[in-house]
Amino acid sequence: LTAAARSINLSQPAMSAAISRLRDYFRDDLFIMQRRELIPTPRAEALAPAVREALLHIQLSVIAWDPINPAESDRRFRIILSDFMALVFFEKIIVRLAREAPGVSFELLPLDDDPEELLRRGDVDFLILPDLFMSGAHPKARLFEERLVCVGCSTNEQLQGKLSLEQYMSMGHVAAKFGRGLKPSVEQWLLLQHGLKRRIELVVPG
Repeated sequence: LTAAARSINLSQPAMSAAISRLRDYFRDDLFIMQRRELIPTPRAEALAPAVREALLHIQLSVIAWDPINPAESDRRFRIILSDFMALVFFEKIIVRLAREAPGVSFELLPLDDDPEELLRRGDVDFLILPDLFMSGAHPKARLFEERLVCVGCSTNEQLQGKLSLEQYMSMGHVAAKFGRGLKPSVEQWLLLQHGLKRRIELVVPG
């Protein structure tokens, strides 16, 4: 409750009073304590999609138009992105923001099993992910395009010339998977879309 109150700039007593008013209005507890954890009731779960939609509409039509001064902002952003994105892409952002928004800070988080849910709940501010991991539930913009390449051992004779799809599929592969649920990588997802299954000899976390 304290964390929820902080996220919308309310004190805990004010948050408790707001929940009490909602309970009276909907004639439902909305949240109940189980094993020292506050969980939503079925009624609250049913209301959640409409509430999210209303909040998103307010954000897009009202809050998004509120101008900010980057040079004076001290906001902290929580962003989900892969290690690759952090090293290759985000480094350039940090360099620029050090000049234009020195008070802004970031918390970079690894890919979760359900990043969209974290975004819906307001636990994170942005997702920087490939298109295949994104849905149409939130506004999005293309940041850059990346070309996929095949990396192999320099002593592998099959990699001395042009690599055919048949050769690629016949060799053993190292695959990266993401999150606790081990989501497939971009290339694995593309292969599955075309009904192709490669021989994976080693799986590493992404």
